[in-house]
Amino acid sequence: MSDWPYPRWTAHRGAGKLAPENTLAAFRLGAHHGYRMFECDVKLSADGVPFLMHDATLDRTTNGRGIGGDRPWSELSQLDAGAWHSRQFAGEPLCTLENLARFCLANGHFLNIEIKPTPGADRRTGEVVAGHAARLWHGAVPPLLTSFRVEALEAARDQSPQLPRGLLLDKPTSDWIETALALGCKAVVCNHGLWDAATVAQARGAGLKCLSYTVNDEWAADRLLDLSSDGIITDRVDLFAPV
Repeated sequence: MSDWPYPRWTAHRGAGKLAPENTLAAFRLGAHHGYRMFECDVKLSADGVPFLMHDATLDRTTNGRGIGGDRPWSELSQLDAGAWHSRQFAGEPLCTLENLARFCLANGHFLNIEIKPTPGADRRTGEVVAGHAARLWHGAVPPLLTSFRVEALEAARDQSPQLPRGLLLDKPTSDWIETALALGCKAVVCNHGLWDAATVAQARGAGLKCLSYTVNDEWAADRLLDLSSDGIITDRVDLFAPV
């Protein structure tokens, strides 16, 4: 892998809000808009299958109820993950990491996997997701593994140290550079409002790439481009051309 093979523009959860997030339908729609890199959220089923979902609970984005990580994949695979969004996507199933890997590899797409553990499962989720990613992308450009959860990134590092990692931040901390470096990260992925010339210089001085989420306004994108941001994650795949 080259030092940084990833495109600057990343489609958030597949196609932002234009399709049901974290489903194959969303990734196909994002690709239709020209995106070649996608962000997704991955957690574990009760029997250890990595699958795509942002929330701890099933309620918002499926017709299920309760904590997703408490259910076996045999149950999760039967849920409708599309009808909540619109009738057009009714019947869309939840997506496994393995199915998304097949889609990305077959089409030459890149991926940012946010490790999104069910509360209390940080280390196990980091280990399993990293192990699956190393296997699925063996010999190809690997996904970027990111997380807000330090323990999950530690476990991913210990399991598959060759995979690139990024520390997610939603608020400033005094030791963000030291934490990222201790985790062996290649990037820091911040709420876009945290970046300014000084913080970009700090990150670059430590050899870290500067990525931003979730950028949905032209003024915010212009500001980040002026700062030479290395990565911009957006819902607005219909607004920003990924060049």
